Amino acid sequence: MNGAEALAALVLAGARPGEVDPVARAAGVPFKCLAPLAGRPMVAHVVDTLADRAAIRRILVLAEPEAGLERLPAIARLLAEGRLALRPPEASLSASVEAGLAHTEGLPLLVTTADHPLLDRAILEAFLAPALASGAAVVVGLAPEWAVRAAAPSTRRTWWRFADGRFSGANLFLLRGDAARPALAFWRRVEAERKRPWRIVRLLGLGNLLLYLSGRLTLARAMARASRTLGCSVAAVSIPIGEAAIDVDRPADLALAEAILARRAARSPS
Repeated sequence: MNGAEALAALVLAGARPGEVDPVARAAGVPFKCLAPLAGRPMVAHVVDTLADRAAIRRILVLAEPEAGLERLPAIARLLAEGRLALRPPEASLSASVEAGLAHTEGLPLLVTTADHPLLDRAILEAFLAPALASGAAVVVGLAPEWAVRAAAPSTRRTWWRFADGRFSGANLFLLRGDAARPALAFWRRVEAERKRPWRIVRLLGLGNLLLYLSGRLTLARAMARASRTLGCSVAAVSIPIGEAAIDVDRPADLALAEAILARRAARSPS
């Protein structure tokens, strides 16, 4: 990515209030982002991948202060260099992303999560190049089912079903500053109505939901309709790397991610 457009990055590493995360419990750590994989906390894998991209000038990690992330070598080094900042998470996901936008100094913002330890150079470049080229205010990364099944045939994922295939989220988003704010405003409205699903249906548009449920929307057509609903341009990038969709949502994912990291290490030149 030499010479690529400069970026900022946001890593969402906070815990859900009032919940004991099952991954953290299985790993024997107080916070999910600290679950060890290949001898290091998950969040360190993510931060190292981002820091390895020279185009990513600023990194903001949102995590509970009690997690002590500043003591991790990967993070301590970047803190000392002034390239990374640590802050507590906000009360909601949309507010956390707003905090990330405030940290960008006008740069496009790449958003990912601390439970995405398989994020690597190949996945990042497969997403960022077309995402930046799209010029859209909001870009969502997705992995097609065929690629995910090839990488991990038995993995359990949530699938988005479109007329041209099924896709799983890749925990990768690109937001272009103020142009993305209408989407965040819409997100806040959805969060406010989370206990009243009928109002969420009204916000999204019944026609949009019926088209999606009927399987008649292609991915491109769905993004066009999302653009009209959210009030800003929205695009999706299909990442042909199945590991892009494998985050650590449940304890079984720890073993899967560990096995994939071990395979990568075996393939790497010594």
